[in-house]
Amino acid sequence: MEETNSVFKSLPPRTLRILGALAMAICVSPGTLWAQRPATHQLPRHVDPQARQMLDRTIQGLGGQAFLDAKSLTTKGRVFFFQDGATAGMEPYESWFLYPDKRRFSYGKTKPVILINNGDQGWELDRYGLIAQPDQQLQGWIIGNRYSLENLLRLRINEPGVLIQLGKVDFVDNTATQGIEITAAGGTSVRLDLHRQTFVPSRINYRVRNVKEDAWDEYSDAYADYKTIDGIQTPMHITRYLNGDRIGETFRSFAKYNEDYPPNDFKPE
Repeated sequence: MEETNSVFKSLPPRTLRILGALAMAICVSPGTLWAQRPATHQLPRHVDPQARQMLDRTIQGLGGQAFLDAKSLTTKGRVFFFQDGATAGMEPYESWFLYPDKRRFSYGKTKPVILINNGDQGWELDRYGLIAQPDQQLQGWIIGNRYSLENLLRLRINEPGVLIQLGKVDFVDNTATQGIEITAAGGTSVRLDLHRQTFVPSRINYRVRNVKEDAWDEYSDAYADYKTIDGIQTPMHITRYLNGDRIGETFRSFAKYNEDYPPNDFKPE
C-alpha cells in the first residue's frame, strides 16, 4: 500500500480527480437518456427471436420485475483507479443513484470530493467550492452511464431503430459466455456477454466515437461477485477498461435499492 500511496500522491490533484471520475463512472448504473414511453413515427426495431429470448432470461435472472422497477441504488465501498498499468489511487466512496441519470458520489476519507450529475450536467464540490466538471470527466460519466448494465437492459434495447442479434460464444475470466450484439440507430455497437449458466451479464463492451481525436474508443465493463440485494442480483465487483487498459475497479461492500433521497442532492448546492 505504501507504493500505491506514493504513486497516488505524485499525481497532480486535477489529473487525479479526472482519473478517479473516469473510474468512478462504473460505480453507478450507467448522458442524456430517454423515457420509456411510446412514440409515433419510430424506426422499427430488429430483434432476433433467440437474442430476445436470451435477454428475457437475463432480466429474469437479475430479478425480473424487481430489477425493472428499481428506482434508486445506494452503494458504499472502495474504488481503485489506474494509470499506465499502475495503481494511481484508492479511495472509500459512497454513491447515491436515482435512475436513470442522477447521481451524487462522494469519495475520500477526510474532506471528501463530491461529484454531482444530473442528465448531461455535472458539478464537483470540494473544500475549495463548487465548479463545473471538466469535459473529459463529464463525458466519462455520460458514456459510462448510458451503457451501464441497468440502462442497457432497461432502456437501450427498447429504443427505436436498434438491431439485436445473437453473437458468438466467448470467455470472460475463464467462464464461458454467450454474446448478444446490439447496434443502436446512431451506429454505436455494444456487445453483451452473458454467463452461460446464470445468464447474468459478465461483460459489456461498447465502441464510441471520440470526436476530439477523430478515433474510436473501446470501453469494457466487467461485472462479477453477484449478490442478491432486495431481490435483485447485484454485481459487487466492477472493472472498467478503456482501449484495453484497466482504468478503474470498484468493490462494493454495501448496496440498497429504492431508498428516497432529498431532491437537492442532485443540484449544484
